[in-house]
Amino acid sequence: MMDTSRLMFRDGLMDGMRILVTGGGTGLGLEMTEAFLKLGAAVHICGRRQGKVQEAAETLMARHGGKVVAHGCDIRDPQAIADMVDAIWDEGGALTGVVNNAAGNFVSRTEDLSINGFNAISDIVFRGTFYVTHEIGKRLIAEGRSASFLSILTTWIWNGGPFTVPSAMSKSAINTMTQSLATEWGRYGLRFNAIAPGLFPTEGMSARLSPGGRQDERSERNNPMGRHGEMHELANLAVFLMGPGAEWVNGQTIAIDGAGYQANGGNFYQALSPLDDEEWETMRAMIKGTNARDKAERTT
Repeated sequence: MMDTSRLMFRDGLMDGMRILVTGGGTGLGLEMTEAFLKLGAAVHICGRRQGKVQEAAETLMARHGGKVVAHGCDIRDPQAIADMVDAIWDEGGALTGVVNNAAGNFVSRTEDLSINGFNAISDIVFRGTFYVTHEIGKRLIAEGRSASFLSILTTWIWNGGPFTVPSAMSKSAINTMTQSLATEWGRYGLRFNAIAPGLFPTEGMSARLSPGGRQDERSERNNPMGRHGEMHELANLAVFLMGPGAEWVNGQTIAIDGAGYQANGGNFYQALSPLDDEEWETMRAMIKGTNARDKAERTT
């Protein structure tokens, strides 16, 4: 977890806010959840692994107090989302913010990609993000309530993602959704923005996008600032976009990558294009092992 002393905002800034973070039990979602909680928000988090999100909620409340409510929810299932949102409304009323953070991704040569592999990513990132946004947005409009939506994207939305094509396609679509709904639903008091992070290493991300650390090391070395992002930096930007005082920011996607996109495209082309068949097979085996461990956790 991050050093919360490096948050740049005053305590209590988010008092009274109620925020849902999808994929909030791990990775970037967990870091943003901690920042929102530390600043006074009540946070709901969801993930497919009920045990993982419950553990995260208990750990954060033990550290900071406040309220984090865990929901086991597969956002690929519209009915599961509706049930979760019913529970959130019943627990304490409408949300004031939603962070669309849940995602899936892995590196692969596109010619090696199966239809099941493509669907595994697009069903979460593309369809699931829309399902969550649509379900909650409709309720907020019907009740005449304002809220802020934030989606976590990537700089690949601007120049493509070789070796991560399903993710690049899906996140590009969510960028389009962000701009579309910022204009269509702005009249209802609903704001839509996005963050496009560069390299912020997390356990899950590195296991599927940088097996063995090859891409992480190269990305740091080639970045103009010579390093990866630090979690408090991402959290500060998320708080700025979700908290009070920036309500005129709408329809924007903001990169936070140390100018990596400008310098080298921000994607995996340079790191992965030289790999041979044997190296790809080694990475596929490592990714399959990670997926098998995750599946075991969801079923135990």
